[in-house]
Amino acid sequence: MAERRSRIAAVDPVWDRIRDEGEAVVKDEPLLGGLVHSSVLHHPTLERALAYRLSMKLASGEMSEQILREIADEAYAADPTLGRAARADLVAVYERDPACHRLIQPILFFKGYQAVQSYRLAHWLWENGRPDMAYFIQMRVSEMFGVDIHPNARIGQGIMIDHAHSIVIGETAVVGDNVSMLHSVTLGGTGKEDGDRHPKIDDGVLIGAGAKVLGNIRVGYCSRIAAGSVVLQDIPPMKTVAGVPAKIVGEAGCDQPSVTMDQLLNDPTENL
Repeated sequence: MAERRSRIAAVDPVWDRIRDEGEAVVKDEPLLGGLVHSSVLHHPTLERALAYRLSMKLASGEMSEQILREIADEAYAADPTLGRAARADLVAVYERDPACHRLIQPILFFKGYQAVQSYRLAHWLWENGRPDMAYFIQMRVSEMFGVDIHPNARIGQGIMIDHAHSIVIGETAVVGDNVSMLHSVTLGGTGKEDGDRHPKIDDGVLIGAGAKVLGNIRVGYCSRIAAGSVVLQDIPPMKTVAGVPAKIVGEAGCDQPSVTMDQLLNDPTENL
């Protein structure tokens, strides 16, 4: 196993770049040397670094850092898709967030990235018959990051949650690949109904700040939801919706809105 990890590390350009950036941070800001060494430079792989970083953030008087780190190490060792998703999410943040100038930043400082990786650990626990521990991690993510994602929700890779404050994603929600959302987004239900009751967000969707998507509805691939909108019905692919309740106001404007992050709406009269 150690030999295999060594081979993976040797061909991991993302991790190599993160380590190089870590060395630069220590050189430029020596006071952060302890943080960077303990969180990045001390570890042989991104997975081991994330296990340490997330356990430090989520630990409390009720659950030690050591126990959480052992759980995270177990998850990353058992399921290689967790590491692949972590890399895809990292690149997504770097490419889409103009405030992100280095790959190391989300690992050290961005609660959106850290919350999504913590959710992935909780989801792994849920899928492996450990719902109570999954709920514990969900609770700690909500307390630490202001992000509440049910561990049974299904979320793809290449996810970017900018600022990430007050994000809520319900139990039966599904989020595809390469989705971007901003703060105060809710993917919720419409009441006390049971069963499959939360939204399905297809690949490439951009969800603006404060948007609420409610009920077992589908948002088609590469669509845009304007900030502050309330979506209560299915949205076709590659459309822009806005308003309360949200209505179609035009096309998406490009084939990858979640990547371009363009949230400006055209003049509605242009679509008449």
